[in-house]
Amino acid sequence: MATAAPQTQYETVIGLEVHVQLKTDSKLFDPSPNAFGDEPNININTPCLGLPGALPVLNERAVEYAIKLGLALNCNIAEVTKFDRKQYFYPDLPKGYQISQYDYPICEHGNMVLSNGRKVRILRAHLEEDAGKLVHAGAVGLAGSDYSLVDLNRAGAPLVEIVSEPDIRSAEEAREYMQQIRNIVRYLDVCDGNLEEGSMRCDANVSIRLVGATEYGTKTEIKNMNSFRSVQRAIESEVARQTELIESGGRVTQESRLWDEATQTTKTMRSKEEAHDYRYFPDPDLRPLAISREQVDHIRQTLPELPHQRFERLVKGFGLTEYDAGVMVEFKEMGDFFELASEHTDNYKALSNWIQGDITGYLKANKLSIFETKLTPTALAELVHLVDKGTISSAMAKKLLPDLLAEGGAPEKLVAEKGLVQITDDGAIRAVIQKVMDANPKNVEDYRGGKDKLFGFFVGQVMKETKGSANPEMVNSLVKEMLG
Repeated sequence: MATAAPQTQYETVIGLEVHVQLKTDSKLFDPSPNAFGDEPNININTPCLGLPGALPVLNERAVEYAIKLGLALNCNIAEVTKFDRKQYFYPDLPKGYQISQYDYPICEHGNMVLSNGRKVRILRAHLEEDAGKLVHAGAVGLAGSDYSLVDLNRAGAPLVEIVSEPDIRSAEEAREYMQQIRNIVRYLDVCDGNLEEGSMRCDANVSIRLVGATEYGTKTEIKNMNSFRSVQRAIESEVARQTELIESGGRVTQESRLWDEATQTTKTMRSKEEAHDYRYFPDPDLRPLAISREQVDHIRQTLPELPHQRFERLVKGFGLTEYDAGVMVEFKEMGDFFELASEHTDNYKALSNWIQGDITGYLKANKLSIFETKLTPTALAELVHLVDKGTISSAMAKKLLPDLLAEGGAPEKLVAEKGLVQITDDGAIRAVIQKVMDANPKNVEDYRGGKDKLFGFFVGQVMKETKGSANPEMVNSLVKEMLG
């Protein structure tokens, strides 16, 4: 019997360029509002339009945010940094150049550790201004569109571009790296991390090489990814394309490629530029910027708790599983709500279950955040306490929750108003069980004859008779006893 030839094994090599739009009130070099969703071309001013004589003025808050982000990414903060002109022509870039940073970035040589222990080195995180946006009419994207319009509201918005070394080895790792960055910028409150609105964007540099090789393969750059799922799928698609190309005797061409969500494939966009193609040179209208160590130390001291720190505290201090802690970290508002509620109860697992289960379901159905509901952390803790002491069952609590989320109020008062106090009286429950048994003598005979599955029937009938108010544990125990 012939054996199949062994497949050549390739290693994936990925570097990511993540663009984070900073939440400043105004743009990086001019006073225009830095806002999303406004009417096209109203948030513009002379510097971002590139009008003659318009001079850029650096946004101090953007520098502060960049330093905060750099510190959170374990970067070194430059003592002196400068701004450069990156030359290229595009319809949504009025000046014909982008003010960015080339050889003296504000942050460099950082790192991030993934959940599998892999350390991803961060080459640099630099400040730059955003370009405008092309709006394509008649199609989703450029291909097939009838015409394109230019919206310059985003032109000049402050960005931090975070450039990793090619240390990422899978699409899953790339996705996690992106998710960690989004968590960090949200905890720092320097960016909302909304990929769909473009306030956080990613370009992926992807290549493959034989396992054990030391030299990198030819890389392609993937653009146009607006979700974590897109990042992962685009990389997986490109790795498959490159593998098939090399296996068939072809070779990879260095180029930029667009991710097509509809076809789930990458498509050629243009040949990839090198740094020298942009003809960087220092911007003559902006002086080098000196950053004092006192300013850096002050910002360092004011950093909030970071995601990985909260994760460790939730696992060690609250006893949550790594999965539960991960959810609380990923969805910051839920984590904040959990911690406020935990001040009033020590049943942390129950709090986590309520937040991740029924409450999350309600939030998704009503498109709300947890702090937009009427439920307070104190009320959730009280609801947990009522279940713990047996005043109400979990089923009753589930019935109360929608009212608490929509209308608010105190759970204990609501229980009294609705008459939902749990029946825990032994005699009362026995009487209901006896009534059910008297009404179903054949089922009693069959159960005692060996049809054990009928046990659930009796429990269900008792709960139905009591409208779900009987203590479930007592019902199970007493039904078993009385059926014999």
